[in-house]
Amino acid sequence: MTDNRLAGPLDDPIAEAGYPADHPERVGFFTDTSVCIGCKACEVACKEWNLLEADGPLDLSGNSYDNTVGLGADTWRHVAFIEQRVPARDKPQADLGMPGVGPPGGDPTDRDGTDVRWLMSSDVCKHCTHAACLDVCPTGALMRTEYGTVMVQDDICNGCGYCIPACPYGVIDQRPNDGGAFKCTMCQDRLGDGLAPACATACPTESIQFGPLDELRERAAQRVEELHERGVPEARLYGHDPSDGVGGDAAFFLLLDEPEVYGFPPDPVVTTGDLPAMWRHAAEAALAAAGAVALSFLGGAR
Repeated sequence: MTDNRLAGPLDDPIAEAGYPADHPERVGFFTDTSVCIGCKACEVACKEWNLLEADGPLDLSGNSYDNTVGLGADTWRHVAFIEQRVPARDKPQADLGMPGVGPPGGDPTDRDGTDVRWLMSSDVCKHCTHAACLDVCPTGALMRTEYGTVMVQDDICNGCGYCIPACPYGVIDQRPNDGGAFKCTMCQDRLGDGLAPACATACPTESIQFGPLDELRERAAQRVEELHERGVPEARLYGHDPSDGVGGDAAFFLLLDEPEVYGFPPDPVVTTGDLPAMWRHAAEAALAAAGAVALSFLGGAR
Protein backbone atom coordinates (compact mmCIF):
# COMPACT_ATOMS: atom_id res chain seq x y z
CA MET A 1 0.00 0.00 0.00
CA THR A 2 1.04 3.58 -0.48
CA ASP A 3 -0.03 6.42 1.78
CA ASN A 4 -0.16 9.10 -0.84
CA ARG A 5 -2.78 11.10 -2.66
CA LEU A 6 -3.67 11.94 -6.20
CA ALA A 7 -2.15 15.28 -7.02
CA GLY A 8 -2.06 17.55 -10.03
CA PRO A 9 -4.79 19.16 -12.12
CA LEU A 10 -7.99 17.37 -13.09
CA ASP A 11 -6.81 17.17 -16.69
CA ASP A 12 -4.03 14.84 -15.50
CA PRO A 13 -6.00 12.44 -13.30
CA ILE A 14 -3.31 9.79 -12.93
CA ALA A 15 -0.58 12.18 -11.79
CA GLU A 16 0.04 11.04 -8.23
CA ALA A 17 2.96 12.30 -6.13
CA GLY A 18 5.13 9.44 -4.97
CA TYR A 19 3.05 6.75 -6.67
CA PRO A 20 5.44 3.86 -7.43
CA ALA A 21 6.18 3.33 -11.09
CA ASP A 22 5.71 -0.44 -10.78
CA HIS A 23 2.30 -0.32 -9.08
CA PRO A 24 -0.38 -2.79 -10.22
CA GLU A 25 -2.87 -1.67 -12.84
CA ARG A 26 -5.67 0.46 -11.43
CA VAL A 27 -8.85 -1.56 -10.95
CA GLY A 28 -12.50 -0.71 -10.45
CA PHE A 29 -16.17 -1.56 -10.86
CA PHE A 30 -18.44 -1.11 -13.87
CA THR A 31 -22.06 -1.50 -12.80
CA ASP A 32 -24.45 -2.10 -15.70
CA THR A 33 -27.82 -1.24 -14.17
CA SER A 34 -29.65 -2.44 -17.29
CA VAL A 35 -29.14 -6.06 -16.18
CA CYS A 36 -29.50 -5.64 -12.41
CA ILE A 37 -32.36 -7.82 -11.11
CA GLY A 38 -32.35 -6.45 -7.56
CA CYS A 39 -31.48 -9.79 -5.98
CA LYS A 40 -29.22 -8.16 -3.33
CA ALA A 41 -26.63 -10.91 -3.67
CA CYS A 42 -23.97 -8.18 -3.70
CA GLU A 43 -25.25 -6.72 -0.41
CA VAL A 44 -25.26 -10.10 1.27
CA ALA A 45 -21.82 -11.11 -0.06
CA CYS A 46 -20.34 -7.79 1.05
CA LYS A 47 -21.70 -8.14 4.56
CA GLU A 48 -20.65 -11.76 4.90
CA TRP A 49 -17.11 -11.28 3.64
CA ASN A 50 -16.46 -8.07 5.58
CA LEU A 51 -18.28 -9.23 8.74
CA LEU A 52 -20.63 -6.24 8.71
CA GLU A 53 -23.59 -5.90 11.04
CA ALA A 54 -27.13 -6.40 9.75
CA ASP A 55 -29.22 -3.30 9.10
CA GLY A 56 -31.67 -3.97 11.90
CA PRO A 57 -35.07 -5.61 11.28
CA LEU A 58 -35.56 -6.55 7.64
CA ASP A 59 -38.64 -4.38 7.28
CA LEU A 60 -39.58 -2.60 4.08
CA SER A 61 -38.68 1.07 4.17
CA GLY A 62 -41.67 2.27 2.15
CA ASN A 63 -39.36 2.80 -0.82
CA SER A 64 -40.39 -0.20 -2.90
CA TYR A 65 -38.47 -3.34 -1.90
CA ASP A 66 -35.52 -1.38 -0.52
CA ASN A 67 -34.90 -2.26 3.13
CA THR A 68 -31.40 -0.78 3.50
CA VAL A 69 -32.26 2.69 2.10
CA GLY A 70 -28.69 3.78 1.41
CA LEU A 71 -24.98 3.28 1.97
CA GLY A 72 -23.73 3.42 5.54
CA ALA A 73 -21.02 2.40 7.96
CA ASP A 74 -22.25 -1.20 7.84
CA THR A 75 -23.78 -1.16 4.35
CA TRP A 76 -21.04 -0.86 1.74
CA ARG A 77 -23.28 -2.03 -1.12
CA HIS A 78 -26.84 -0.78 -1.52
CA VAL A 79 -29.33 -1.92 -4.14
CA ALA A 80 -31.78 0.82 -5.10
CA PHE A 81 -35.30 -0.06 -6.30
CA ILE A 82 -36.84 2.75 -8.35
CA GLU A 83 -40.39 2.39 -9.66
CA GLN A 84 -41.54 4.81 -12.34
CA ARG A 85 -44.88 5.36 -14.01
CA VAL A 86 -44.07 5.91 -17.68
CA PRO A 87 -46.20 6.19 -20.83
CA ALA A 88 -46.83 2.72 -22.18
CA ARG A 89 -45.54 3.69 -25.63
CA ASP A 90 -42.20 4.94 -24.23
CA LYS A 91 -40.76 1.65 -22.99
CA PRO A 92 -38.23 0.57 -25.66
CA GLN A 93 -36.18 -1.27 -23.04
CA ALA A 94 -39.16 -3.58 -22.40
CA ASP A 95 -38.51 -5.14 -25.79
CA LEU A 96 -34.95 -6.07 -24.88
CA GLY A 97 -36.02 -8.82 -22.51
CA MET A 98 -33.48 -7.71 -19.92
CA PRO A 99 -34.30 -8.64 -16.30
CA GLY A 100 -35.20 -5.75 -14.08
CA VAL A 101 -35.68 -3.27 -16.92
CA GLY A 102 -38.95 -4.12 -18.61
CA PRO A 103 -42.26 -3.78 -16.72
CA PRO A 104 -43.33 -6.87 -14.74
CA GLY A 105 -46.29 -8.11 -16.74
CA GLY A 106 -47.42 -4.65 -17.76
CA ASP A 107 -50.32 -4.08 -20.12
CA PRO A 108 -49.95 -1.22 -22.62
CA THR A 109 -53.74 -0.92 -22.67
CA ASP A 110 -53.97 0.26 -19.03
CA ARG A 111 -56.71 2.82 -18.64
CA ASP A 112 -54.28 5.58 -17.65
CA GLY A 113 -51.98 4.73 -20.57
CA THR A 114 -48.99 4.21 -18.29
CA ASP A 115 -47.02 1.32 -16.94
CA VAL A 116 -44.41 0.61 -14.30
CA ARG A 117 -40.74 0.66 -15.16
CA TRP A 118 -38.24 -0.75 -12.67
CA LEU A 119 -34.77 0.74 -12.39
CA MET A 120 -32.38 -1.13 -10.12
CA SER A 121 -28.81 -0.24 -9.29
CA SER A 122 -26.18 -1.44 -6.84
CA ASP A 123 -24.42 1.59 -5.37
CA VAL A 124 -20.95 1.63 -3.77
CA CYS A 125 -18.08 3.98 -2.88
CA LYS A 126 -16.77 5.54 -6.09
CA HIS A 127 -13.04 5.45 -5.12
CA CYS A 128 -12.60 8.85 -6.79
CA THR A 129 -9.48 9.70 -8.72
CA HIS A 130 -9.32 12.99 -6.81
CA ALA A 131 -10.71 12.01 -3.42
CA ALA A 132 -11.59 14.91 -1.13
CA CYS A 133 -11.79 12.54 1.84
CA LEU A 134 -8.03 12.02 1.53
CA ASP A 135 -7.42 15.77 1.60
CA VAL A 136 -9.25 16.40 4.87
CA CYS A 137 -8.22 13.35 6.91
CA PRO A 138 -5.90 14.67 9.66
CA THR A 139 -4.51 11.31 10.77
CA GLY A 140 -3.77 9.56 7.46
CA ALA A 141 -6.43 6.97 8.22
CA LEU A 142 -7.75 7.43 4.70
CA MET A 143 -5.21 6.25 2.18
CA ARG A 144 -4.82 5.25 -1.44
CA THR A 145 -3.78 1.67 -2.01
CA GLU A 146 -1.47 0.21 -4.61
CA TYR A 147 -4.56 -0.61 -6.72
CA GLY A 148 -5.68 3.04 -6.85
CA THR A 149 -8.59 2.44 -4.47
CA VAL A 150 -9.35 4.51 -1.37
CA MET A 151 -9.75 2.82 2.00
CA VAL A 152 -10.05 3.69 5.70
CA GLN A 153 -7.59 2.24 8.20
CA ASP A 154 -9.96 1.89 11.12
CA ASP A 155 -7.18 1.51 13.67
CA ILE A 156 -5.89 5.00 12.78
CA CYS A 157 -9.25 6.79 12.38
CA ASN A 158 -9.93 9.17 15.29
CA GLY A 159 -13.61 9.66 14.47
CA CYS A 160 -13.31 13.36 13.61
CA GLY A 161 -15.85 12.98 10.81
CA TYR A 162 -14.19 15.48 8.45
CA CYS A 163 -14.37 12.97 5.59
CA ILE A 164 -18.16 12.68 5.74
CA PRO A 165 -19.10 16.16 4.41
CA ALA A 166 -16.05 16.10 2.12
CA CYS A 167 -17.40 13.17 0.07
CA PRO A 168 -19.39 14.51 -2.92
CA TYR A 169 -21.44 11.29 -3.00
CA GLY A 170 -22.34 11.01 0.68
CA VAL A 171 -20.74 7.57 0.91
CA ILE A 172 -18.72 7.59 4.14
CA ASP A 173 -20.54 7.09 7.44
CA GLN A 174 -19.70 6.73 11.13
CA ARG A 175 -20.67 3.96 13.52
CA PRO A 176 -22.52 5.29 16.56
CA ASN A 177 -20.76 3.00 19.02
CA ASP A 178 -17.20 4.21 18.38
CA GLY A 179 -17.53 7.10 15.90
CA GLY A 180 -15.19 5.47 13.41
CA ALA A 181 -15.61 6.13 9.68
CA PHE A 182 -16.25 3.16 7.39
CA LYS A 183 -16.89 2.47 3.70
CA CYS A 184 -16.15 0.00 0.91
CA THR A 185 -12.54 -1.18 0.68
CA MET A 186 -13.09 -2.94 -2.67
CA CYS A 187 -12.17 -6.06 -0.68
CA GLN A 188 -8.52 -5.09 -0.36
CA ASP A 189 -7.71 -8.44 1.25
CA ARG A 190 -9.15 -10.34 -1.72
CA LEU A 191 -7.28 -8.18 -4.24
CA GLY A 192 -4.03 -9.09 -2.53
CA ASP A 193 -4.80 -12.76 -3.16
CA GLY A 194 -5.71 -12.19 -6.81
CA LEU A 195 -9.47 -12.49 -6.18
CA ALA A 196 -12.29 -10.23 -7.31
CA PRO A 197 -14.33 -8.38 -4.67
CA ALA A 198 -17.12 -10.40 -3.04
CA CYS A 199 -19.94 -8.33 -4.57
CA ALA A 200 -18.76 -8.81 -8.16
CA THR A 201 -18.14 -12.51 -7.55
CA ALA A 202 -21.67 -13.02 -6.23
CA CYS A 203 -23.53 -11.02 -8.90
CA PRO A 204 -25.52 -13.57 -10.97
CA THR A 205 -26.13 -11.33 -13.99
CA GLU A 206 -22.67 -9.71 -14.17
CA SER A 207 -24.29 -6.36 -13.53
CA ILE A 208 -21.26 -5.67 -11.32
CA GLN A 209 -18.09 -6.16 -13.34
CA PHE A 210 -14.61 -5.88 -11.84
CA GLY A 211 -11.28 -5.50 -13.60
CA PRO A 212 -8.67 -3.07 -14.94
CA LEU A 213 -10.30 0.34 -15.12
CA ASP A 214 -9.28 1.14 -18.69
CA GLU A 215 -10.71 -2.16 -19.94
CA LEU A 216 -13.95 -1.55 -18.07
CA ARG A 217 -14.34 1.88 -19.65
CA GLU A 218 -13.94 0.42 -23.14
CA ARG A 219 -16.42 -2.34 -22.35
CA ALA A 220 -18.92 0.18 -20.96
CA ALA A 221 -18.71 2.37 -24.06
CA GLN A 222 -19.43 -0.65 -26.25
CA ARG A 223 -22.41 -1.59 -24.07
CA VAL A 224 -23.92 1.89 -24.36
CA GLU A 225 -23.50 1.80 -28.13
CA GLU A 226 -25.20 -1.61 -28.22
CA LEU A 227 -28.17 -0.37 -26.19
CA HIS A 228 -28.55 2.68 -28.41
CA GLU A 229 -28.66 0.42 -31.46
CA ARG A 230 -31.32 -1.70 -29.73
CA GLY A 231 -33.62 1.28 -29.16
CA VAL A 232 -32.60 2.49 -25.70
CA PRO A 233 -31.40 6.06 -26.36
CA GLU A 234 -31.54 7.00 -22.66
CA ALA A 235 -28.64 4.67 -21.78
CA ARG A 236 -25.67 6.71 -20.60
CA LEU A 237 -22.52 6.36 -18.50
CA TYR A 238 -21.95 8.07 -15.17
CA GLY A 239 -18.59 8.56 -13.44
CA HIS A 240 -16.48 7.17 -16.29
CA ASP A 241 -14.99 10.42 -17.63
CA PRO A 242 -11.46 11.25 -16.36
CA SER A 243 -12.08 14.91 -17.18
CA ASP A 244 -15.11 15.30 -14.91
CA GLY A 245 -15.16 17.14 -11.58
CA VAL A 246 -13.51 14.32 -9.61
CA GLY A 247 -11.15 13.04 -12.29
CA GLY A 248 -13.36 10.05 -12.98
CA ASP A 249 -14.46 7.29 -10.62
CA ALA A 250 -13.07 3.80 -10.15
CA ALA A 251 -16.68 2.71 -9.69
CA PHE A 252 -18.87 3.96 -12.53
CA PHE A 253 -22.31 3.11 -13.86
CA LEU A 254 -24.47 2.59 -16.92
CA LEU A 255 -27.77 4.33 -16.18
CA LEU A 256 -31.14 4.33 -17.92
CA ASP A 257 -32.24 7.73 -16.61
CA GLU A 258 -30.80 10.95 -15.22
CA PRO A 259 -28.28 10.54 -12.38
CA GLU A 260 -30.60 12.32 -9.94
CA VAL A 261 -33.18 9.53 -10.36
CA TYR A 262 -30.66 7.13 -8.84
CA GLY A 263 -29.67 9.56 -6.09
CA PHE A 264 -26.38 10.60 -7.74
CA PRO A 265 -25.25 14.24 -7.99
CA PRO A 266 -25.42 15.30 -11.65
CA ASP A 267 -22.07 17.11 -11.63
CA PRO A 268 -19.89 15.93 -8.72
CA VAL A 269 -16.84 18.02 -7.91
CA VAL A 270 -13.88 17.71 -5.58
CA THR A 271 -15.17 19.52 -2.49
CA THR A 272 -11.62 20.42 -1.50
CA GLY A 273 -10.70 21.86 -4.88
CA ASP A 274 -10.34 25.37 -3.41
CA LEU A 275 -8.14 24.29 -0.52
CA PRO A 276 -4.79 25.41 -2.08
CA ALA A 277 -6.14 28.91 -2.72
CA MET A 278 -7.70 29.01 0.77
CA TRP A 279 -4.40 28.03 2.41
CA ARG A 280 -2.55 30.60 0.30
CA HIS A 281 -4.96 33.36 1.34
CA ALA A 282 -4.72 32.25 4.96
CA ALA A 283 -0.93 32.39 4.82
CA GLU A 284 -1.01 35.83 3.26
CA ALA A 285 -3.43 37.03 5.94
CA ALA A 286 -1.23 35.58 8.67
CA LEU A 287 1.86 37.31 7.26
CA ALA A 288 -0.01 40.59 7.02
CA ALA A 289 -1.19 40.26 10.62
CA ALA A 290 2.31 39.44 11.80
CA GLY A 291 3.64 42.45 9.93
CA ALA A 292 1.05 44.71 11.53
CA VAL A 293 1.96 43.42 15.00
CA ALA A 294 5.66 43.97 14.33
CA LEU A 295 5.03 47.52 13.15
CA SER A 296 2.98 48.27 16.25
CA PHE A 297 5.81 47.11 18.48
CA LEU A 298 8.33 49.15 16.55
CA GLY A 299 6.12 52.20 16.75
CA GLY A 300 5.65 51.78 20.49
CA ALA A 301 9.39 51.45 21.05
CA ARG A 302 10.13 54.94 19.72
